[in-house]
Amino acid sequence: MKISNETKVGILAALAIAIFIIGYNFLKGNDIFTSENEFYAKYDKVDGLGISKPVLVNGYQIGRVSALTLQPNGQILAQFKINPKYEIPKNTIARLESTDLLGSKAVVFDLGNSLQYAIDGDTLNANVQANLLEQVEPVQKKAQQIISRLDSVLTSVNQILNPDFQRNVNRSFASIAKTLETLESTSKTVDGTVTIQAQRIDHILANAESISDNLKNNNTKINTILTNFNSLSDQMAKVKFKETIDNANEAVQQLQQSIAKINNGTGSLSLLLNDEKLYNNLNKSAEDLDKLMVDFKSNPKRYVSFSVFGGRKD
Repeated sequence: MKISNETKVGILAALAIAIFIIGYNFLKGNDIFTSENEFYAKYDKVDGLGISKPVLVNGYQIGRVSALTLQPNGQILAQFKINPKYEIPKNTIARLESTDLLGSKAVVFDLGNSLQYAIDGDTLNANVQANLLEQVEPVQKKAQQIISRLDSVLTSVNQILNPDFQRNVNRSFASIAKTLETLESTSKTVDGTVTIQAQRIDHILANAESISDNLKNNNTKINTILTNFNSLSDQMAKVKFKETIDNANEAVQQLQQSIAKINNGTGSLSLLLNDEKLYNNLNKSAEDLDKLMVDFKSNPKRYVSFSVFGGRKD
């Protein structure tokens, strides 16, 4: 079945009108697709509050402002549409709270502790928090007073300080500026040095990683070496140390016996060490030998005589 162009235009126009109506209601705070609970609150003033502003509980949005109506007594009746899955205690306070410095406001529900819950159409207690700008004004006034006093103090100090002191202060600031420039230059130098040495550090880390890999790859060999060392240590522990010590003790005893014989005058070595006559004879022989050498040096011809032509020998 072929649809004519007029039908298509009509369908598009109807959709556009429906979308316009839905969007208009949404901007007014009305949602035609869901059924929500309606609550009310009365305020003396609602500066910064508008339709579609959020209704919050601890910063979480549970609904929106759907309508604002001026009452004959000058109060403003605010209508809220709240998601029906949220239960609102009857003693809940609908508080107006500023959301920024421009004066925009939102409705914040301070949930009460009542066991009875508000039903659709109930009016909640209302409260208005002071605007942020109103809260800032006292602080601003105090700050202006402090600034004026500080300005007068600085003026007095400026009058007290002499030109020499000001020149010294200027010199000090100039010196500080030079120090900061030097510090900046040093920092740049350090950064350059670190950049240059970064490659060396990378090589060192690469070598360390290579060593670690080698140790990991040769773990079996290292375990074998340690096992062999333990085996060698066990074999050395099993050597007959007692027999060696006994042999050493026996050698020491024999040496002690030999020394005792020498001290008792037994044996040739004892006679050589203890015989005074032998000592005197050796001493006399040494003296005679010394005299002989002296005479030999003084009169060599007396002991050695030779002739080149075969002459007479004495």
